[in-house]
Amino acid sequence: MTPAGFLRLALQTLIAPREVARLLLAADLSREAIMTAFALVVVVNALVVGVMQGYGMAMDALPVPVGPAILAALLAGMLGISIFVMTSAGRALGGSGRMQDVAVLFIWLQALRALVQVGVALMAMISGSLAMIMVLAAMLAGIWIVLNFLDVAHGLDNLFKALMVLILGAVGMVLLLSLLFSLMGLTPTGMTYDV
Repeated sequence: MTPAGFLRLALQTLIAPREVARLLLAADLSREAIMTAFALVVVVNALVVGVMQGYGMAMDALPVPVGPAILAALLAGMLGISIFVMTSAGRALGGSGRMQDVAVLFIWLQALRALVQVGVALMAMISGSLAMIMVLAAMLAGIWIVLNFLDVAHGLDNLFKALMVLILGAVGMVLLLSLLFSLMGLTPTGMTYDV
């Protein structure tokens, strides 16, 4: 895909997310292509976030600086967990989406996320206030796109059900991440437990 084609599809995702979701799913990508795209968006996002953290501009800066390999591993884990929980949540609510369908759509969302991060960084050079407005607009647009993507992926034909999938998936993700962090011995900074 050319840069111009990428930007056209990105704009189309904002205007008509359902049509883009159907287009992406109709490509019927192989498992190898999906895994390659997964790795590519993880690396690109890690590079973008790493560079932006270096300049203190990342939208989702981590509390402590981490190396690129750890950052990529964290992003890969978050994306993988997101795909798993959104597939499971959709199935639990009567959806028929396959994990590879959700993966394709969430991988595309991560490509868009990298584009937005770069846009925010460029806007921040002009005006911090405009950059914050762009972040807020991107978050709202992101929710709209995710709802439509989940609706199409799971064949729900109901945005309210897609919202329930998103909420259930978010709760599942928080619980799963909390479990993983506790198994790794990580706790929120400053939190103590009395035994």
